[in-house]
Amino acid sequence: MLELCCFLVKPPALLPGSSQKSKTMRSNGFHPPAAVSPVHKQSQLVFQRMGRQIGKLIQSASINNVHKFRTNSRRIEALVSELAPENGNHKKLLKLLSKLRKKAGNVRDLDVQIAFLKELKVPDRQNHRAQLLQWLDSEQARRKKKLEKAFDSETATELRKRLQRVQGEIQFDGIDCLKLAHKRLPDPGTTPLSEKMLHTCRVEAKKARYLAELAPESAESKHFIDELKKAQDAIGEWHDIMKLKERAEQLFGGVSDSALVSVLQNISRAKFRRATSALITAINEISQSRKAPQSVSSRKSSGAADAMHHSAVA
Repeated sequence: MLELCCFLVKPPALLPGSSQKSKTMRSNGFHPPAAVSPVHKQSQLVFQRMGRQIGKLIQSASINNVHKFRTNSRRIEALVSELAPENGNHKKLLKLLSKLRKKAGNVRDLDVQIAFLKELKVPDRQNHRAQLLQWLDSEQARRKKKLEKAFDSETATELRKRLQRVQGEIQFDGIDCLKLAHKRLPDPGTTPLSEKMLHTCRVEAKKARYLAELAPESAESKHFIDELKKAQDAIGEWHDIMKLKERAEQLFGGVSDSALVSVLQNISRAKFRRATSALITAINEISQSRKAPQSVSSRKSSGAADAMHHSAVA
C-alpha cells in the first residue's frame, strides 16, 4: 500500500518561466551561448561580408566586386591591426590583404579616372584627352589581369583560413571602439597641409571611421562617422584628380605643353583646397561635439555641488 502511495504522489510543479526542456538540456551538458557584445556582433558582420566578397571576386573581377573587396579589406585591416594579438598569422594576413587590396585599388582608381575624363568637357585640339583615355583603358585591362592572376583559388583559400584564425583570436571584452576611433583621428595641426600630409590624414581618417563603425549605435558614433565620410569623399575626389593629372604630365608634359594638363591642374588645386577644408571642419566638429556633453556634465556637477553647499549653510 505504501509503495502505491509513492507512485500516486504528483511531481512538484515547475516554477513560472522555467521549462522541463531547459532542465533536460542542462542535464545533458548543454549551456546556452553567452551574450554577444555589440562590437563582437559588428565585427562578425565585417568578416562575413569579407567572406562573401572573396567568393564574388574569384567568380568575376567586375568593378563593383573589386570596389567592395577593397573597402572590406580596409575594414578588416583596421579591425585586425587594432584588436587582434600580434603573431605570425596576424602579420601574414595583413601583408596578404595589403597586396591584394592595392591591386584591387589600382583597378578601381583607373575606373574612376576614366569616368571623370569621359565627362570632362574641355577643348582638345591636341587630342590629349582621347590619348589619355586610350592609355587608361589599356592600363586598366592590364591591371585587371594582374589582379585575377594574383587572386587565384589557392590564394583565396589561404586568405579565408587566416581570416578565420584571426577572428577566433580577437578578445572583445572591455573594448570601446569609439574611444579607439577618437585616438586614431588624424591631427592636421595648425600649419598648412601639404599633399603628402593630406593623403596621410586620409588613410588615418579611414581607420578611425572603420573603428567607429564597430561601436554600438549612438548619436555620437553616427556624427563621428558622418563627418568623416564627408571629409573622405572630398579628399578622395582630390586624390583621383591629382593622380590623373600626374599621369597626364608624364605623357604630355607640363601646363605650357598641354591644355589638358593645365585644366587638370586647376581642378586638382580647387579640389585640394576643398578637401583640406572638409577635413579640418570634420575634425573640429567631432572634437567640439565630444567636449560639449562633458562641459554640460561638469556644469551639472558644479550646480549640484553649489546647491549642496547652500543647503548646508542654511
